[in-house]
Amino acid sequence: MTAMLIHSMAPIMFTSLVVFLLLGYPVAFSLAANGLIFGLLGIELGLFRPDFLQALPERIYGIMNNDILLAIPFFTFMGLILERSGMAEDLLDTIGQLFGTVRGGLAYAVVFVGALLASSSARYWPPLPAWWRRR
Repeated sequence: MTAMLIHSMAPIMFTSLVVFLLLGYPVAFSLAANGLIFGLLGIELGLFRPDFLQALPERIYGIMNNDILLAIPFFTFMGLILERSGMAEDLLDTIGQLFGTVRGGLAYAVVFVGALLASSSARYWPPLPAWWRRR
């Protein structure tokens, strides 16, 4: 019985993830619960060493301490504000009128608005390479 369980661990894990998602749990909680449940099951079956779970709090803290990952919810929030207020649509319409007479004007307008919004949301630059800092 345990040999069959060990052999078919991956399909059972995928099926349980699908069941969690069909029950209506959020994706993040489903993935976390699925991983922890099958991690504990793997420890009981001797497939997984408990040392790996001891490093879990340190890895979570390292991910939370990453400044670049803060940009994801802020970028989503900025997109929500631009959508609800209608600013992005007004900006695209205005730039579209400006480039409306040019062939391919809609493409120019989309690129221009995308570059404008990208420059306004880029609050954190990754560390520059050493050859760039010497300039």
